[in-house]
Amino acid sequence: MGNWLLPESLADVLPAEARRIEEVRRELLDLYRTYGFELVAPPLVEYIDSLLSGTGSDLDLRTCKLVDQLSGRTLGVRADMTPQVTRIDAHLLNRAGVTRLCYCGNVLHARPADLLSSRELLQIGAEIYGHAGFEADLEIIQLVLETVAIAGVRNPRLVLCHPGVLRGIVEADPAAAAVSQDVIRLMREKDVPGLTELAERTPGMRAETLKALQLLPKLYGGPEVLKRARHDLPLLPGVVAALDALQVLLDGQPNVDFGVDLADVDGYGYHSGIKFALYAEGWRDALVRGGRYDDVSLAFGRARPATGFSLDLRKLAAGLPPAERARAVRAPWGQAPALVEAVRRLRRSGEIVVQVLPGHEQDQDEFVCDRELALQDGAWTVRTL
Repeated sequence: MGNWLLPESLADVLPAEARRIEEVRRELLDLYRTYGFELVAPPLVEYIDSLLSGTGSDLDLRTCKLVDQLSGRTLGVRADMTPQVTRIDAHLLNRAGVTRLCYCGNVLHARPADLLSSRELLQIGAEIYGHAGFEADLEIIQLVLETVAIAGVRNPRLVLCHPGVLRGIVEADPAAAAVSQDVIRLMREKDVPGLTELAERTPGMRAETLKALQLLPKLYGGPEVLKRARHDLPLLPGVVAALDALQVLLDGQPNVDFGVDLADVDGYGYHSGIKFALYAEGWRDALVRGGRYDDVSLAFGRARPATGFSLDLRKLAAGLPPAERARAVRAPWGQAPALVEAVRRLRRSGEIVVQVLPGHEQDQDEFVCDRELALQDGAWTVRTL
């Protein structure tokens, strides 16, 4: 193996892509600031107990672990920044009212999500803490749509779900609640025959519970799915409340292309309310994920309503058109005061000035030198090439 080889599912980011990612990052953080979001930067590594608090087993499996040489305790390299931002809100800021926080940083996964995914992501996101009403969810969805619009994503589709639908069905039947993990696994695979087999070997599971579970994988499509759900599913309190919450969001954004998938169980143990995923042409799976997670902050000793979203900037940039080459000024190398001052003046005005070192030709993929700094009549002037 050569020393230049990288570990599996890790990759360098080369100049054109790196610039594209950085441009989008700056634009998005500036956008979030206009909404009143404050930027935070948690550490890359934390004690594992804190890093995984309230997140369930899924994040544990994605987290790389190591031993702290100072304390002997187990550390984790973050696989998701949201729990860290939740800790900052609940424990460090400790504000009574609404807090809006945004962030951007690298995260590392112990294993890639699939064969085509990277283990290192550049995660950016925004969270609203302290408001349990639908208004915070609407603001987050509006910010998601502006995020992808600024990045140049066209015709996005938001697919909504609410774990309260499945939770309401399962918790109303003690026999189904006892095998809830099996139900979630089969629902993730949309395995209707498997649900039937599970009911047959689960004593006491009600027939109406099985019927409702068998219906959920078929409740996928546009906003009309909610009408079918109200007609076909049992009108249990938890189910009705979840469907009502989804309807409020649909009504609050009438011009958005919404989808509904009532069998989506990703993050079932993490999300407490509405969850969503944004899809767009050019990306093979969800580009943005988010939703409500009111229970996570309990692990930090302070219950706070919370809703937010995140995305991988590397993944976002990979589906965008390549960045255009920047126009630049070519200049000779030299230390003559007049030349140094001319180069400094151009750079201060925002121009890119590439000084060609002695014995070399200008050879850079990022810039196209369409002008040059030349000495004419005793003065350094810019001329078109």
